[in-house]
Amino acid sequence: MNKEEKFIITISRQFGTGGHEIGAELARRLNVKLLDKQILNEVASRICCVEDAVEKIEARNPLWRDDFTNFYRQYMAQTEYNGQEYDQTSRRLFDAQAEVIRQIAQEESCIIVGRCGFHIFRNHPNVLKIFIHADDDCRKRRIAEKYDISEQDAAAMVVDNDYSRELYTKTFTGSDWQDARNYDLCLNVRKFGVNGAVDFLMTCIE
Repeated sequence: MNKEEKFIITISRQFGTGGHEIGAELARRLNVKLLDKQILNEVASRICCVEDAVEKIEARNPLWRDDFTNFYRQYMAQTEYNGQEYDQTSRRLFDAQAEVIRQIAQEESCIIVGRCGFHIFRNHPNVLKIFIHADDDCRKRRIAEKYDISEQDAAAMVVDNDYSRELYTKTFTGSDWQDARNYDLCLNVRKFGVNGAVDFLMTCIE
């Protein structure tokens, strides 16, 4: 990736790795736009949904047992996944988000957290695709501390949210979410912390 030209960085991440915080700090240091929740506001107006409804579909609040995951758990229990059937509301949201992301990326450099950015920009000439991961114990401790809950509850949240992201990615891209071949760089953040991870990524970018 050449940061002297218009560029895109995509960040995919396991739940509880601090991927959003890493993306936000990286955007701050590079002085570029971070595309995350603000996408929802734009998409909400484009597809005439209230913001709360869109947020529920995307399940950005990890304390909420999302409709999206529940829907696909029932779906997977009833039929073998074949990549052809899906929830139309979520499909519409995904397509609208992808279009907004592409339009913004045409105008300026940006960092995309989640939203299958690695797939949307898989053929872009100046992109860095990053996957953030860590071991389960590290993630559940971080979540337990962040939300002031037990490690048992945090472990359940890790499993639930990872499952949701895996299904979301497989459904809308056909790709395996944690397949390293989707990314240019996979980073285990267990010993880094947010600032340490950003320091490392900045070194790679430079």
